[in-house]
Amino acid sequence: MGPHPAVAAIRLAVRRVLHDILTELNTTAGVPAATAAERMPERPPSPLVLVACSGGADSMALASALAFEAPRLGVRAGGVTVDHGLQSGSDLRAEEVVLRLRELGLDPVEATAVSVGRAGGPEAAARDARYAALDAAAARHEAAAVLLGHTRDDQAETVLLGLARGSGIRSLSGMAAVSGAGGRYRRPFLQVDRQTARKACMVQSLPVWDDPHNADPAYTRSRLRHEGLPALEKALGKGVVEALARTAQLSRDDADALDTWARQAEAGVRDDSGVLECAKLYALPPAVRRRILRRAAIDAGAPAGALFARHIEEVDRLITGWRGQGAINLPGKVVARRQGGRLVIRQG
Repeated sequence: MGPHPAVAAIRLAVRRVLHDILTELNTTAGVPAATAAERMPERPPSPLVLVACSGGADSMALASALAFEAPRLGVRAGGVTVDHGLQSGSDLRAEEVVLRLRELGLDPVEATAVSVGRAGGPEAAARDARYAALDAAAARHEAAAVLLGHTRDDQAETVLLGLARGSGIRSLSGMAAVSGAGGRYRRPFLQVDRQTARKACMVQSLPVWDDPHNADPAYTRSRLRHEGLPALEKALGKGVVEALARTAQLSRDDADALDTWARQAEAGVRDDSGVLECAKLYALPPAVRRRILRRAAIDAGAPAGALFARHIEEVDRLITGWRGQGAINLPGKVVARRQGGRLVIRQG
C-alpha cells in the first residue's frame, strides 16, 4: 500500500522541483539531458538543497518530503531555521527544530539568529531579516536552492493583500514558484493547500509548532487568514482560495509579458544621449510606459520597496497631463522633471 494521499502529494511536489533543479544544474554544466539517476554520477559532489523550516506544519511537511525524495535523486538535503528573537524562548524553539530536522536525516542543519529592525513594519522587517539570513546560509553552504513552504493558501492571502493596497498586476501575481538571485528560492507547495501539509505531518507523527503570531489579530495577514478569507468563502462559496491562486498565475504571465514589452520598448523612447523623450513615451500603452518610468526611477536611485504606484502616477502626469507643473520628488532623493520635451529622472 502506498503512502497517505497527503504525503504522496507533498512528495510529488518536491520531486518535481528537485527534477527542475537537477535539469538546470546539468544544463548549465553542459551535461546532456537524461534521467536524474543517470546524471548525478557525472556530477560529484551531489548538489545541496536546503529547506527553510520554522517548525510549523507547512515547513515540517516540506522538510519531510525533501528528506524522502532527495536521496532517491542523488541530492544532499539540509535545513535552516531562523530565530527572529521576537518571542520568549525562541532560541530554545530553534534548537528543537534543528533536532527534528536532524532526526529526518537532513545534513547540514543549522539555526541562525537575526536582529529584526523596524523598516516597513514588523512583518516586512522580519521577512527582510529572514531572507538575508537564508541568503547567507545558502552562500555559506554553496546550496543549489532553498525550498520555502508557502502554500496555495499563502498565495491567496498574498493576492488579497496586494488587491487591498491597490497595487498593480505584478503585486496581484503573488509569490513566484522560483525567485531570488539565480532562482535560489523554490516554492514547491504553491499548488498544495495548507490542510494537506498539516495532514501529512499528522499521519507521519511529525510534531509541529503553531506560531502565535499567525493567530494574532495585530498582524494584517493573520486577520485576513482568520476573518477575511472565511468571510469571502461564506459569501462566495468554496473555491475562493483556488481561484485566487489561479488569478496569481494568470497575473504573473501577463506581468511577465508586459515587463518584456517594456524592456524592448525602452531603447526606442530615449534620445541619443539616453534621456527619455516624452512624445515617444506618450505613444506607448500606459502599462508599458509606467514600467519604463518605474525602472528609470529605480536606476536613478529610488528604492524599489519605497516606490509606490502613486509615485509613478505623478511622474506619468508629466507626460500625459503636462501643464507646466514642477518637479516630482521620489523616494531616495530622486527627482523627476520635464525639460524641453524630455523627462529627466535623477538624484538631487
